[in-house]
Amino acid sequence: MNIETKLPAGTDLIEEIKRLRTERKAVILAHYYQTPDIQDIADFVGDSLELSKKAAATDAEVIAFCGVKFMADTAKILSPEKIVVLPDMEAGCSLEDSCPPEKFKAFREAHPDHIALTYINCSTEVKALSDVIVTSSSAETILQQIPLDQKIIFGPDRHLGGYLARKFNRDMLLWPGVCIVHEAFSETELMKLKAQHPGAPVAAHPECPPAIIDHADYVGSTSGILNFAKTFPGDTLIVATEPHIIHQMEKALPGKQFIGAPGADGNCNCNICPYMALNTMEKLYVALRDLEPRIEIEEGLRLAAKKSLDRMLEMASGAVGQGDLGGAVMTGA
Repeated sequence: MNIETKLPAGTDLIEEIKRLRTERKAVILAHYYQTPDIQDIADFVGDSLELSKKAAATDAEVIAFCGVKFMADTAKILSPEKIVVLPDMEAGCSLEDSCPPEKFKAFREAHPDHIALTYINCSTEVKALSDVIVTSSSAETILQQIPLDQKIIFGPDRHLGGYLARKFNRDMLLWPGVCIVHEAFSETELMKLKAQHPGAPVAAHPECPPAIIDHADYVGSTSGILNFAKTFPGDTLIVATEPHIIHQMEKALPGKQFIGAPGADGNCNCNICPYMALNTMEKLYVALRDLEPRIEIEEGLRLAAKKSLDRMLEMASGAVGQGDLGGAVMTGA
């Protein structure tokens, strides 16, 4: 059923969402890749894990996560006592889809001497099968704490894993997943754009293919790219990640120009995440009104997944030493 048909005629969406947020004692989270209208009504805008941590620290009873399902799942893992809703349960992720739990489990069992560093863009089940979860902002810090002789599986993003392997000269088994958004950038079109804007730096997400990374002046997470945008000395920046982050850049720095890196057709349209785009203001309204679709995770699975997230949080803060990861472990086996 078309969700818009459930809305009363003449509904003022913004006012109704604000009213329901208060009535439900809810916090609204929006990832940087959401549309500007959703970003502007959210209580917090940011990277997926940081949003879940911020929501966990509030006294909200409901989390409305405007992002994709693995992000809402992470919020539920960290805040099991809260109701977590996702405006559209079909909002998935190509990286999560590329790594079915049963295949990942078999891959782990085929390499028992490897530990699994797993990108947060994966299912709860894969998190439960992993040793340490990483984000694009914490991956380098965590990798440097793992002994050089420890064999590593990295999944599901082969581009992020490959970037880390090249930067730190680490030999890792890479799961062959990719982000369809970052895979769509065109090196040829990027070079044309750079020629049109000589001197403009390129900021790229490490999920991009190596051909794009090679042209980048800065490589980092979405929040890292936003911070770079706030500090680079020029007036024009080329941005090689999902273009909706540019909304936050333009709000913070209205005097500068931000240009989305192009796809093969010479524009950015193919680089808009189709999964993120499933969330709308109408669906957010209905999710708050009905408290559905709701994220539910079986407690044993939640606790197994939380172990790898907790290990990440410890290592990202420097609380875990190199010796603590000596020898492979399979937390989900």
